[in-house]
Amino acid sequence: MEAKLLASDETLAEFRSVLLRDKFDRDIARVLRLDLLEEYTKLCTLVPIPTSIRACRDPRDDKFLEVAVHGRADLILTGDTDLLALHPFRGIAILTPGDYLEQE
Repeated sequence: MEAKLLASDETLAEFRSVLLRDKFDRDIARVLRLDLLEEYTKLCTLVPIPTSIRACRDPRDDKFLEVAVHGRADLILTGDTDLLALHPFRGIAILTPGDYLEQE
């Protein structure tokens, strides 16, 4: 099965924010992290978000549900327990990477 990465402006902004945290400076140069973000962004299909979704017990995670629903995803891979608690969400499987690999 072919995998496709989906993102929104909001999920890319969060990824950027996390990648640029000072705590990572000792492990990998900022310029390399910015290069990673640029390459990741090129691989993603940008999904417009016409309507909000409010379903997760952590409202900061709703943006990932929005991408999945509006991007017509089959699967969300995550280790986030707030998202995993919703499995399945509107017909979209929400699995840890380990659980996904076990079923393959």
